[in-house]
Amino acid sequence: MTIEEAIAWIHSRLPFGSRPGLDRVNALLEVVDHPEKKVKTIHIAGTNGKGSTVTYLRCLLEEAGLTVGTFTSPYIETFNERISINGKGIPDEELIQLVEKYQPLVEHLDKFEVVAGITEFETLTAMAFDYFLEKQVDIAIIEVGLGGLLDSTNVAQPMLTAITTIGLDHTEVLGKTLEEIAAQKAGIIKQGIPVVTGKIEPNALAVINETAKNKNAKHYLFGEEYRVIYQHPAKNWGEVFDFYNESGKMVGLSTSMLGQHQVENAGVAIELYALYCQMEKLPFREKEVKNGLKQAHWPGRMERLSEEPLVILDGAHNPHAMKRLVQNMKKEFSGYRINILFSALTTKNVNSMLQQLQDIPNAHIYLTTFEYPKAIELDQVADLANQKVSIVSLWQFGLAEILEKMTDEDVLLVTGSLYFISEVRKLLVELGGNDEG
Repeated sequence: MTIEEAIAWIHSRLPFGSRPGLDRVNALLEVVDHPEKKVKTIHIAGTNGKGSTVTYLRCLLEEAGLTVGTFTSPYIETFNERISINGKGIPDEELIQLVEKYQPLVEHLDKFEVVAGITEFETLTAMAFDYFLEKQVDIAIIEVGLGGLLDSTNVAQPMLTAITTIGLDHTEVLGKTLEEIAAQKAGIIKQGIPVVTGKIEPNALAVINETAKNKNAKHYLFGEEYRVIYQHPAKNWGEVFDFYNESGKMVGLSTSMLGQHQVENAGVAIELYALYCQMEKLPFREKEVKNGLKQAHWPGRMERLSEEPLVILDGAHNPHAMKRLVQNMKKEFSGYRINILFSALTTKNVNSMLQQLQDIPNAHIYLTTFEYPKAIELDQVADLANQKVSIVSLWQFGLAEILEKMTDEDVLLVTGSLYFISEVRKLLVELGGNDEG
């Protein structure tokens, strides 16, 4: 089996869609003797900020000398990065071995109506636990796919959980209000297991707090048990902040990721790290925190892909993330002409995101589509064109046109769907646009 065939088989489970519920994944894990029960895990949910928080936490734990598994989605550079150890995606041959092991098992379970149709994400969840157990990672950080309560990753038996943010996204599955969505995310909170929450608005936070109380789970709140105080942008790229918790304070910490929300994500990660150190009787040292934060890079999240011309990629794929992106652009790039190449999925609130982007002064938006099953269709958004918004039928041509006319007073921002960002990033890297390594 080639790696292409292995990945094609995994993708062949995509048509089964995203079907909330744990019966199918549990049936699969039963057949492989429940690796999820034998791997120490930290489970992270949230509308936005999960990926960055996972990356910060991984780098902090690695800095302490640990072997750290991560299960994340979607991927930006290669499929293999979804299942990684110490930031390195699973090697092709190991992924092929897993597919050879799981293909007959999944196809056998398809014969039983009650657990037939195991999805791509469920298959990957089981494979990730299996791989982390085989490689004997010290800790695995598991990112929720969708929601929490009925997400297949909720088979994890974590030592810590976290919820980064709550915003309106996937409302057709998770609920129409922040409170309903918070109830789904709070589904990852386990009996007696501590939970850390990020900056969450009060009504949603109340729902999480109630769940934590009912589960007798100690709740570490942003702004109470731990605090971050934003200071200023870092000299080269990133943000400087101070962190306070019961262990004391750390001043002048800096992230390598741009945006004030990255300081909040880093805060969640540091608090999780502090609790992990406490539980595992490890020293919680400022030097490791400082170094770990500096090591953390997350492709496609306020990522500077090149300096000349200045190209930034940010996967703000829902209105909640877009609000943060707009704030960042206004704050950090007020002196620039801003060219925005934007595309999204039909399942998202495209009008709301486009409306927000138009609030950025000196911005012109190039609205486009890309090769993906649920990508927006241009004939359906043609009426959104105006003085600030042009429709571009082929994003590759739109990109070339923007790059050609850019001067040092311009910035190109590529944003919207992470699947779109991934495609554009690939082309830009091929063209030699990556200064950041």
